[in-house]
Amino acid sequence: MRGKFISFEGGEGGGKSTQAARLAGFLRSKGLDVIETREPGGTQQGEDLRDLLVQGDPDRWLPLSELLMMTAARVEHVHRLIEPALAAGKWVICDRFMDSTLAYQGIAGGLGLTMVGQLQEQAVGKAVPDVTFLLDVRAEAGLKRAATRGGAARFEKKGASFHQTLRDGFLAIANENPERIVVVDAEDSFEAVWGQIEQEMGRRFKL
Repeated sequence: MRGKFISFEGGEGGGKSTQAARLAGFLRSKGLDVIETREPGGTQQGEDLRDLLVQGDPDRWLPLSELLMMTAARVEHVHRLIEPALAAGKWVICDRFMDSTLAYQGIAGGLGLTMVGQLQEQAVGKAVPDVTFLLDVRAEAGLKRAATRGGAARFEKKGASFHQTLRDGFLAIANENPERIVVVDAEDSFEAVWGQIEQEMGRRFKL
């Protein structure tokens, strides 16, 4: 039986990595075989591209360059890790996936959803998440949270207007995909956020 694919999305400071790790532990407690991964990354090729994408000046790359590198990393990720894991019946949890490219480069980056979406369809193939948790946080609040981690990454430096457009973009994408994308209020407490995720996992997968 094919495994399940779960992605976490949202702007900066939403707690995606923390909640993804919590979900992985929860699924393992149920006896499931779980792969945790992230984007850009997940393979050596993807991690090499990640270093280029998330470091440096915010204007280091044009949105089109970002799109092509993000998509190249995703092709490697899907082909080398995600699809083989799903085919083997494993559950895959990914910190960011295709919706981030639609939001960051397509909407906030101004490239538009048509071309970006078509490119993602080619990159992803059958590996569309079974459910995506969009951890929604106000742009200002998310950036403040992210700043506490220290060493701001490149995308965090892009400014308030970019991040407001980004949040609006994620919510628009969720509105277009209500069956797949679950919007979670990420400004609530950690336990309250996890509670929403756990409840939805139970509803969808009878866990």
